[in-house]
Amino acid sequence: MRTYLVVIDDSPEASLALRFAARRAARTGGGVIVLAIIPPQDFVAFGGVQATIEAEAREHAEELVAAASDAVVQEGVTPQILIKAGKPAEVVRDVIGASDEIAALVLATAASGAPGPLVAHFTGQDAGTLPCPVMLVPGGIDIARLDALS
Repeated sequence: MRTYLVVIDDSPEASLALRFAARRAARTGGGVIVLAIIPPQDFVAFGGVQATIEAEAREHAEELVAAASDAVVQEGVTPQILIKAGKPAEVVRDVIGASDEIAALVLATAASGAPGPLVAHFTGQDAGTLPCPVMLVPGGIDIARLDALS
């Protein structure tokens, strides 16, 4: 099955990438993997504080994927949900490497300014090294236009 991988975070562009991927999956009989990444935390000398920080980061990631899951289900697709901890580019590469069904990594650029760290990474120094295409949704695209394209 053709599956689209979307990395979800709090950014408005992540919701654009998710919408595009969900609509493409619905129209092509594919699937969507929603990935939330918990970045490595700076070490805190007090174990209890470190544990609290990590628990809060996981809880936030769970909230993100729950909302993203609802958005994908509205398009008629049941998503696969993943929450992973680590350096974002490494986590994405590991997830893609673990599944032959991922047809594309779907990311969106910021509406203006720098494109975002994952976009910069996978279209810059790691461009061409993934075993699947990287689809970029422009962050400033109109929703009606996005829907017409997907």
